[in-house]
Amino acid sequence: MPGFLLHVGATVICAHGGQATPSAPFPRVSVSGQPVVTLGAPYVVAGCAMPPPPAGNGPCVSGQWLAGATRVMAGGQPVLLQAAPSICAPTATPMTALQTQTRVMGL
Repeated sequence: MPGFLLHVGATVICAHGGQATPSAPFPRVSVSGQPVVTLGAPYVVAGCAMPPPPAGNGPCVSGQWLAGATRVMAGGQPVLLQAAPSICAPTATPMTALQTQTRVMGL
């Protein structure tokens, strides 16, 4: 599953439009002048529109990518790719990388 590498400046949202931000980017490796994000770094979600119980099971609070690159590592961790699967908690819905750098691809 090739895809563009995710970095701090990538626009990532939860399924309900909340802004997702990486909690611990890897500062020693950068693309387009911004640190990459590795598989071990959870995302923090803010502004999720999913209502809390009993109307829904939200809002999304955090997110985690489930897979990363198989051949590109940073600090021993797989670098995240735009097309990789992810999940938010507590809603179990995916995150989507809408916009990222378009110079470096990984596999």
